[in-house]
Amino acid sequence: MDYLIEIAATLLSQFQKPTLAFLMGGMLLAALGSKLEVPEPVYKFIVMLLLLKVGLSAGISVRQADLIALAVPAVFAAVLGVAIVLLGGRTLALWPGVSRMDGMATAGLFGAVSASTLAAGMASLDAEGVAYEGFIGALYPFMDIAALVTAIILARMSAERHAAGVYPNGGAATMTMGSGPGGEAGVDGDIVRGILTDTFRSPAISALLIGLAIGIFAKPDAVFESFYQPLFHGLLSILMLIMGMEAWSRLSELRKVAHAYVIYAVAAPIVHGLMGFGLGLLAHHLTGFSAGGVTLLAIMAASSSDISGPPTLRGALPEANPSAYLGASTGLGTPVAILSIPLFMALADAVIGF
Repeated sequence: MDYLIEIAATLLSQFQKPTLAFLMGGMLLAALGSKLEVPEPVYKFIVMLLLLKVGLSAGISVRQADLIALAVPAVFAAVLGVAIVLLGGRTLALWPGVSRMDGMATAGLFGAVSASTLAAGMASLDAEGVAYEGFIGALYPFMDIAALVTAIILARMSAERHAAGVYPNGGAATMTMGSGPGGEAGVDGDIVRGILTDTFRSPAISALLIGLAIGIFAKPDAVFESFYQPLFHGLLSILMLIMGMEAWSRLSELRKVAHAYVIYAVAAPIVHGLMGFGLGLLAHHLTGFSAGGVTLLAIMAASSSDISGPPTLRGALPEANPSAYLGASTGLGTPVAILSIPLFMALADAVIGF
């Protein structure tokens, strides 16, 4: 009973933090019909600065990091990305009315990482004075790329096998699939190279990786401390307000698709977060991965991509229905993931101790 009271108290206190308050504030404004808008260039600029900050912070810390301590969580992050896509694709395929293409696209977004959710998790830990490894931001691309590549390849393979080159919505194949023995569809090396190229060139991954590279190979500590660090929390609050408004507006998109997406979007962040917590706990016992690091790995697993994933999927899987994967991810998945941050913090504190 004391444990449940502790979790409830933690949840209540976190709802009063700026990160969650601005998210719910944005949803309230949208629900009341507010005309408040943030220009798209401003939104993109905020996202770029946040990702550069995360990348720089990770790179600066990686310079002094133990390679083994970094390697184990990185491998686990990639494994999580693949496992979430496999589990999500199989789960959504069990529901009538959910196409394999739409299911894999949705699973791909939920397997990838939301930079804003990761940033919200970091801000929540910082507010509580909980320490975590500085290289956590470097785990982002491992999970993100693994999930998106897996989802896109599996969706293409399924489309080639079952649609005979013609997709249900009338679209045509845009990628060439090779044929394996017996005429079964295989994966052409050009497809994998194209997917990897598009992913690395996406704005989110590019900003994160260049920040990471500068942090590792240069000495940006001065500009980081004087510019990026002071702006971080203010920019994050604006981003949360924007995401709250978008989340509310996209709830209506779920009415156009099977109710399976609603159930999946609500349940998946918790299930995926627990998967991430389990692997993080294993890393804790193997390498001394901190309780804060375990929490952030769980938060990364619980999140669904809202920046790098959508443009990658639109380019690689144009046949997939955006109202399905975007509505499920941004409309419900992201708010559930952010609101579950206190749960994973309380779980880590109870199992490991901050």
